[in-house]
Amino acid sequence: MSETLSHHGISAAVTGLGWRYVLDGLLAGVPVDSLRAATDVAARIAAGLGAEADDHVVMDCRRDSVIVTVRSWRTGSVGPDGLHLARRIFALVTGLGLRIAAGAGPSRSVQALEIAIDAVDAAAVRPFWRAVLGYADGAGDVLVDPAGQGPAVWFQRMTLPRPQRNRVHLDVSVPHDEAPVRVERALAAGGVLRSDRFAPAFWVLADAEGNEACVSTWQGRDP
Repeated sequence: MSETLSHHGISAAVTGLGWRYVLDGLLAGVPVDSLRAATDVAARIAAGLGAEADDHVVMDCRRDSVIVTVRSWRTGSVGPDGLHLARRIFALVTGLGLRIAAGAGPSRSVQALEIAIDAVDAAAVRPFWRAVLGYADGAGDVLVDPAGQGPAVWFQRMTLPRPQRNRVHLDVSVPHDEAPVRVERALAAGGVLRSDRFAPAFWVLADAEGNEACVSTWQGRDP
């Protein structure tokens, strides 16, 4: 299916199922009590989904949870097929007597990390970052880890160099209702709010020495 869904529509479609819509993917954790249990749950989900899972589902097994991501490898987004798989995974997990939660283990909610590099000429610097990280070309200007382990790298275009500020920052994408809490904690930990002009799409924060990070959500991005 190729139907394009709005960000709001995707988030609303999984409300109440434990999934969170983060950086064009559906993320959730399945709490478990051992690595062996995590691998067993992942195997049962994979068996229940069959070949459909291959193009959409990634599972990260840990001693306290299975972190599941649903996103099309082809489009890099969630469509009707992804929503269908998310509902099937919810049914499979609850059928095992387990639950889908918004957490990645007990310590924090699910999230996705990107590295943003400011560049006047992105084409000139992209090959260096692709080579030094061992990454591959993704959609648009984005570089991605072919092993699916590291954060994506994207290039923010500039018209002039910006030597007075750092030119690499982190984008931390979190569930939309987690973002205000994350921002408040960062500020309480000595951070500075550089801009909330585009909130709730993103807040620009900096540490005490000016190194920046953005806390981002899906909100405010639909036309």
